[in-house]
Parts: sequence; structure tokens; C-alpha cells
Amino acid sequence: MNPPWPRRGLYAITPDEPDTGALTARVGVVLAAGASWLQYRNKHADAALRLEQALALQPLCRRHGVPLIVNDDWRMAAQIGADGAHLGEDDGELAAARAVLGEAALVGASCYDDIALARAAAAQGASYVAFGAFFPSPTKPHARRAAALLLQQAAPLNLPRVAIGGITPDNARGLVLAGADLLAVISGVFDAADPAAAVRAYLSCFQEAPQEEPHE
Repeated sequence: MNPPWPRRGLYAITPDEPDTGALTARVGVVLAAGASWLQYRNKHADAALRLEQALALQPLCRRHGVPLIVNDDWRMAAQIGADGAHLGEDDGELAAARAVLGEAALVGASCYDDIALARAAAAQGASYVAFGAFFPSPTKPHARRAAALLLQQAAPLNLPRVAIGGITPDNARGLVLAGADLLAVISGVFDAADPAAAVRAYLSCFQEAPQEEPHE
């Protein structure tokens, strides 16, 4: 990765906030509290609002030294010069996104509950692989459920492993011990009574967990 973004920590994903000013204010609190990565995601916005919001978040992320990753739309990520894009099953070929965004971009792949998807994503140039949902998620209540064993199975890929889906500070430590490098969270942070305190609580899950050495 270039620049060398943090490999571990909280991967904050934005809520479906219609007001751009409110969104940047909410995100600013989370970034200041220590979130490592930010993914811009708004499933309810049209293309114009998504572009407006992503552009508004970009200088905020740069100020905090946090990469801005665009959900689904790698073409918009390329258009605004974002630091990367996150792709699901139906968001286009990862290799095509990598070719356009460049070698330095963070290009992530949703791998759900399937280690084969992670291996295929790695072969196509993924920067990280994401598994989940590990727990019932208010954002995606019908999401496929993943087992913590997947995090261990993905270790030989030598890519950051992202855990997502219903993760709270109370259940996150087990995932970190199983190999999660980043905890991806929406409501657990942005719907918290004190988002900054929530960020710190998630980050504390990494403090006592050993960091694995890369595989040869």
C-alpha cells in the first residue's frame, strides 16, 4: 500500500446520512477519535449526492491521514482520486478496478462466508478481503453469516482481513484473536450515544491481541 496505511484498527463505514454537512460533522468526530480507514457508503443517495458527499469527505480524510474508500462505485473513486474502492459481488471485476485505480489504491472485496471468493480476489489484486456478517446486523439483517474460522483460513493470503456485521466492542475481541485486522462498523459507531467513546472501545480490542507475522 502506498502510502502505508494502518493495517489494523477500526474501519468506519458511513451511515445513510442525507445531509452532507451533518455527514462531515459526524465523520469528523469518528476520525478524530482514531478510526483507521473510512468507507463512504450511502445506499439511499442518488449519483449527484454521492459525488457531493464523497468530495466533501475527501479533505477531511486527508487532514486526519485516513484513506477514503468508496463503496461499490470504483469509477467514482477514480473520478475524484479517492484512495480506493470496495467491491461486492455485483460491483464489477476487481481486476478492472485495479487497472484503473492503480497499484497504490486500496481495492477491497466482500467475500461474505466464502474463502474461495477471498482467494480469487487476492489473485485479481485485492488489497484486503472482508468477511461477514459475523453477527446479526441492523444494516443487513438478512446477510449471509460467516464463521471466525474464515479469518484463520485467509491468513496465508497475506492481506488485511476485515470483519463486518453486527460487531460490537463486546464481541469484537474474539474476532481480533481469530485474525481480524480491521473491524468494519456502521451503527456501532455512528448510532452510539458517544461515537468517539465507541471508537476507543473498538480500538481497545486490539490492545491485548497478538499481531500475526506475515506468512512466507
